[in-house]
Amino acid sequence: MLAKRIIPCLDVTLNEKGAMVVKGVEFVNLREAGDPVELAKRYDEEGADELVFLDITASPEGRRMMIDVIERTAEQVFIPFTVGGGIRSIDDINAILSAGADKVTINTSAVKNPELVREASEIFGSQCIVIAIDCRRNFDLSKGENVVTLEDGRKAWYEVVIYGGRKPTGIDAISWAKKVEELGAGEILLTSMNRDGTKLGYDIPITRAISEAVNIPVIASGGAGKPEHFYEGFVEGKADACLAASIFHYREISIAEVKEYLAERGIPVRW
Repeated sequence: MLAKRIIPCLDVTLNEKGAMVVKGVEFVNLREAGDPVELAKRYDEEGADELVFLDITASPEGRRMMIDVIERTAEQVFIPFTVGGGIRSIDDINAILSAGADKVTINTSAVKNPELVREASEIFGSQCIVIAIDCRRNFDLSKGENVVTLEDGRKAWYEVVIYGGRKPTGIDAISWAKKVEELGAGEILLTSMNRDGTKLGYDIPITRAISEAVNIPVIASGGAGKPEHFYEGFVEGKADACLAASIFHYREISIAEVKEYLAERGIPVRW
């Protein structure tokens, strides 16, 4: 079994103070968590396997990426570094990779223009292209293609949302995951809005369903609150990596503690 990855996530926005890491619950009620460059450096030193940097307001605000912040962050980290938010074109991807990122993650623009995924993977290689799928439970079963049984026995399908969770698309998340794999994506970053920031654990039903539906790595995101949740994400959700934000930002638990917990239970991790 390949080593499982632990990935801190920096949700970054611009305010009067400049670039700032923030964290909310279900994509709203954001509160500040620190400077992105300083946090990135800390996570590199603390043993993170990779780092994800998401400019969460670039697409909704229709602005370009924070290239200067990406450059300064890349100078501080020596682990794989993925950047997303506001990517609209091949030129944007090239600019981000040139600024020091190892991969890009695309959500809104991939949904609006799926051919961007194919073109980007052909130019830069599938290993560089991560598709972010933000999704939310929808209980109107007449509209979904793939119905999933939830932990409480209810049935739902998961709808893809874009623009930072602001706009539902009517697209079934499992079908979209299969589609982006066909288009050449090398990895999927899956976030359940229903669990984001709740610390109730990853959304296992959709994580498992998508992990079983595709042959590319799936990163579970949304809901980590304790080490057990990472274990569940890997074992029950069948994820290849688990991403977390607030529990690391506010030092509720360390990356080392998570890895020790997993290793004690037979999950291979990198040291």
